[in-house]
Amino acid sequence: MSSNVGGSGVYEAGDQRNYKQSEVNEADRYKEGKENSHKANDPKDERSIANKLARESKRENEPEPEKDTETMQSKKDATLPARSHGNEPSKGAKIDQELKDEEEAELKKKGKN
Repeated sequence: MSSNVGGSGVYEAGDQRNYKQSEVNEADRYKEGKENSHKANDPKDERSIANKLARESKRENEPEPEKDTETMQSKKDATLPARSHGNEPSKGAKIDQELKDEEEAELKKKGKN
């Protein structure tokens, strides 16, 4: 029996590919996986100790990722990121900023800052 529903492309497995053995052998196996698919301290991770050591040595040489500008702004003023986008800050951000201001004022009053 054959179906007359839809085009032939519907029934073809275009996502399934048969690779040549030469292509499989040339693939860079270490970088094949997805980013952050391995957790560094995962006890069930089956990477070899050599691979873990190689990753840690690479990680030591990498510069630390720069903080996002909005993250830096929110540490200074909790309402600043919303205002920089032209929005009114949320009630929680306003309360956070008030608490931060009160704490800073108290610390200045005590002479610790």
